[in-house]
Amino acid sequence: MGRALVSQILSATSPRLLCPARGAFRPRLLFRCNCSVAASEAPQIPKMKRIVSGVQPTGTVHLGNYLGAIKNWVSLQNSYETLFFIVDLHAITLPHDAQELSKATRSTAAIYLACGIDTTKASVFVQSHVRAHVELMWLLSSATPIGWLNKMIQFKEKSRKAGDENVGVALLTYPVLMASDILLYQSDLVPVGNDQQQHLELTRELAERVNYLYGGRKWKKLGGRGGSIFKVPEALIPPVGARVMSLTDGLSKMSKSAPSDQSRINILDPKDLIVNKIKRCKTDSFPSLEFDNPERPECNNLLSIYQLITEKTKEEVAQECQDMNWGTFKGKLTDALIDHLDPIQQRYQEITSDAAYLDGILSEGARKASEIADATVSNVYQAMGFLKR
Repeated sequence: MGRALVSQILSATSPRLLCPARGAFRPRLLFRCNCSVAASEAPQIPKMKRIVSGVQPTGTVHLGNYLGAIKNWVSLQNSYETLFFIVDLHAITLPHDAQELSKATRSTAAIYLACGIDTTKASVFVQSHVRAHVELMWLLSSATPIGWLNKMIQFKEKSRKAGDENVGVALLTYPVLMASDILLYQSDLVPVGNDQQQHLELTRELAERVNYLYGGRKWKKLGGRGGSIFKVPEALIPPVGARVMSLTDGLSKMSKSAPSDQSRINILDPKDLIVNKIKRCKTDSFPSLEFDNPERPECNNLLSIYQLITEKTKEEVAQECQDMNWGTFKGKLTDALIDHLDPIQQRYQEITSDAAYLDGILSEGARKASEIADATVSNVYQAMGFLKR
């Protein structure tokens, strides 16, 4: 039987494959394709950009933390490679209760999960469980000019409140730890509120400084791969909800450190407490309700909270509420908050009732994070001239 005839028979009886270059079908047994497209040139799935973020386990996670950060994480985890951690090392920059710290750390982790963080999509871990955070902080500290840290607004504010003689060194240097948290994972994007942009800018400047001092040809001569040591991250600022304000002062951010619990809605507040807080929250004497009036910060804040909780558009909320009085609107806002937070609170109780489940998630999250973090620290040690381990 001639070779041409064999080819015809195979073409007629064998399953066929598509040649990626020509679009022509080829018989399976005659699969060798002479097209110019090599396997390495086949279409590649784009690598997902990486996002890292965290919340301190000080005080109770409140509505500002949730709407400004955690709720956004739930949507980000579907489109990015995400690492979300509990930043317990940051919680000791001011005097703290040692027993309360571990309890608050577990509670914060459980709230992450209860709010919808999916551990099949995101790594959830405790900052102190990945030792590379502290290692990289020390290495970065050697490259951080003290003048940069003295300019940090939060340091100035907190040190003024605490009194200069009582301020620990950690309060001054914690922006370097924050930079370590971000650069350790070669992050592409960092979700930040408006008040955190100064710290992210410090991180970017520090990454560029270390890249200049130790990267490029210098690193390559030491046996590294050359190029940049750190990726310089960009800010990711949510269009709405990045700054939820206090219930008692529409010009102040909702905060864990505020002395009055009336100033915030905590994620785990029971229903009767939510009712009481909204009933007593600060409003104004203007007729009707409206967004973006600078003379009405409380009105803008409460409407924004309602918008975020109900996931309605700004235009829909403005039209729905414009003719309401405060009594009617407060009732509507209260019902929306209770309806939204109730399933989160139920899920939280389920998670915290199974200690082994939560421990397993945190352990696995730390393992995954350490794989990335250890590689970064190893590169930095090498680039800075340390003897290889």
